[in-house]
Amino acid sequence: MIGFIEFADRLSAWFGKTFGWLILLMTLGMSYEVASRYLFNAPTTWSLDVSFIMYGTLFMMGGAYTLSRGGHVRGDFLYRLWKPQTQAKVDLVLYIFFFFPGVTALILSGWKYAVRSWGYGEVSVNSPAGVPIFQFKAVIVAAGILLFIQGIAQVMRCILCIREGYWRNADDDVEETEELLMKQRVAKED
Repeated sequence: MIGFIEFADRLSAWFGKTFGWLILLMTLGMSYEVASRYLFNAPTTWSLDVSFIMYGTLFMMGGAYTLSRGGHVRGDFLYRLWKPQTQAKVDLVLYIFFFFPGVTALILSGWKYAVRSWGYGEVSVNSPAGVPIFQFKAVIVAAGILLFIQGIAQVMRCILCIREGYWRNADDDVEETEELLMKQRVAKED
């Protein structure tokens, strides 16, 4: 189980970090649009669509990475007070009855949309440029598959937590700015 968990975490991290670079492309694209629109009075017909596509891709492909790092929103006002085994049991039930059916529906519906979209080379109707969007429909399926794989790893984490009494978290690869600042402050005070 630990091997699969590590594999899923590495896979999710690779996709999340790789697609995270879209933030730079989005920034460059929107900066170009702002300059072209306000400095040269020549707005583009494609920029808004491309930024939506990139943002949606970033959001979708980062989902499994966020799941692996425990970054999704959780109503944990009670959850955080429970013992790890209780948390794991609740999570296990929620994964089985809600997560996997939802992600399976995402994959199957996404597949239907992607096949149809690729079939006729779908383009955006929001701009006169006709930006192709069929490739974005395939992202729905890819993101669903990544979430499914990471979900299996999360279920395995739950099982291990129920057995061992503690959570096996993914390796830390990033740290929140607030946490870094608090550590620096504590280090200065010592």
